[in-house]
Amino acid sequence: MKFQAQDKEILSTIGIYTLLDLALFLPKTYEDLSLSKVPQIGDCNIEITTKNLKINNGILNISAFCISWQIPIRLVIFNARKWHFGAFGANKMLKISGRVSEFNGTFQITNPKIIKDFGGIIPRYKSDLKDEKIANLIQKYVNYENLKQTGLNDDEINDILSIHKGDKNSVFLLNNIAENEQILASLKFIEIYNYIKKLSSKKTNFPARKIEIYDICNWLNNLPFSPTNDQLQALNDIKSDILSQNASRRVIMGDVGSGKTLIMLGAALLIYPQTAIIMAPTSILSEQIYLEAKKLLPEFVNIILVQKNETNLDLDKANLIIGTHVLLYRNLPQSPLVMIDEQHRFGSMQRQKINELASCGTYRAHFLQFSATPIPRTLSLIQSNFVKFSFLKQIPYQKNIHTIILQNSGFSGLLSHLKDQISKGKQAIIVYPLVEESEKSNYQSLSEAGAFWFERFERVFSTHGKDKQKEQIVAEFAQNGDILLSTTIVEVGISLPRLSTIVVVGAERLGLATLHQLRGRVGRNGGEGWCYIYTKLKEPPQRLKEFAKTLDGFKIADLDLKNRQAGDILDGSVQHGATFNFYEMEEDLALQAQNRLNLHKFD
Repeated sequence: MKFQAQDKEILSTIGIYTLLDLALFLPKTYEDLSLSKVPQIGDCNIEITTKNLKINNGILNISAFCISWQIPIRLVIFNARKWHFGAFGANKMLKISGRVSEFNGTFQITNPKIIKDFGGIIPRYKSDLKDEKIANLIQKYVNYENLKQTGLNDDEINDILSIHKGDKNSVFLLNNIAENEQILASLKFIEIYNYIKKLSSKKTNFPARKIEIYDICNWLNNLPFSPTNDQLQALNDIKSDILSQNASRRVIMGDVGSGKTLIMLGAALLIYPQTAIIMAPTSILSEQIYLEAKKLLPEFVNIILVQKNETNLDLDKANLIIGTHVLLYRNLPQSPLVMIDEQHRFGSMQRQKINELASCGTYRAHFLQFSATPIPRTLSLIQSNFVKFSFLKQIPYQKNIHTIILQNSGFSGLLSHLKDQISKGKQAIIVYPLVEESEKSNYQSLSEAGAFWFERFERVFSTHGKDKQKEQIVAEFAQNGDILLSTTIVEVGISLPRLSTIVVVGAERLGLATLHQLRGRVGRNGGEGWCYIYTKLKEPPQRLKEFAKTLDGFKIADLDLKNRQAGDILDGSVQHGATFNFYEMEEDLALQAQNRLNLHKFD
């Protein structure tokens, strides 16, 4: 079922594109203007004749006779204004609306509202369109026959129609959705089903160039370490993608330290001697990947690192090209495999150019996106209609990281710990929420706190996101530093083998995923590490306590999802902010919706 062209244009202005979008557009409230024919407690619409008025301490008491019920009734108006005396003057016949209660054996209405006439039950919507217009469109399209075509079952159809019907039962259901398990379950399902259905419709298949796979078994067997089962499975997933006729989009989701770089290198080797491209968000990360590639890939693989000012590079002969966003502005050879590390750190203009990079005339490149920010299995299940996922949950080495919630009383202990670790050749990072002083923050900024650390420790470095020299400073710190003062620019990917301690100031202001990434900077090669999460709150939030109990990034992603909810990925990006009004990321419900979608064929 499709909307008529004129209706489609009108509905698109309020974000409604499908029939289920319209069905889920529930009234904010119902205004019940029907005549209440018998005496009752609660919201009523009645006709009265006023009698006497009395004012006492700003409270207007009006004795009246209820014509509708043929009994006396009292009206009470708090904070009465001058106009009330005129509107409710003696011997006036009025139609009023209000909540009826009983006081000393007499019915009374507090703060009644005068209405023009009695009518039906009128829906009121939260929208820029007129209520009547929306109600007419819902009546026109949201019916049993149309909803049946979407794949909903009879119970779900009847539940949604009962809310839109506009009778006394509709008013009750709308006001009590949270307490009605059946209605709530139907709304949750319809919402997630509609979302997955729309997501599935956005997926477009493009042809991929046929590639003869290079056998990487011998390479894997001769690595200086044994790959994890998750790494081997991810490489098999990528191999299957490359052998398919359609260009694939896959996200390699790996927890901190799970070995995503090996997947990049293995994927590049799978298409040898074709050219693979790897793009990283910073020059430090691109150089780290390059060094790993030179160390681990066979000597016959021609690897080129593209840096900012280098121009005399023969890229046409490269088997693997590595660089930052500078790659987007180079004349690169057509590649059947494009890999992006931490794509969320690139801007929207850069993302558009990344998509262009993956286009090869009539063909599309296979596209791999790597992320160290885990998302819950439930969310990946929903997103799997748009992109494939591979998970790296196994860590090649044992991590022993202690997470400590730090408050003011523990600060002297932190200083002793830092001195002890530095004496053993270890390093520390202290992360501040702001660069400069702010009246809105009760925490010191990076600039305010600097003097304290420079006075008490040697070899202290400081940088932040807007610092043009930040990458050089981090590189120099890695070689010669003891303490690095920074903002969250150190969140992703930087390899600091000697780093044993990280301190996060104002930890309650950050999402758990960011905290997990910051904690992941320590213990990169195993060994013992410490993460201090500092808060000035007298009682640390429960989510910080739960964070401190686990190192599992996927469990932390579940916690983060509960606190922040998923974002809208229909435009190809993942952002924060509530997407759903009713659905709460229940995995079984998402699976039911996916299975139902698979049973139906839609236009």
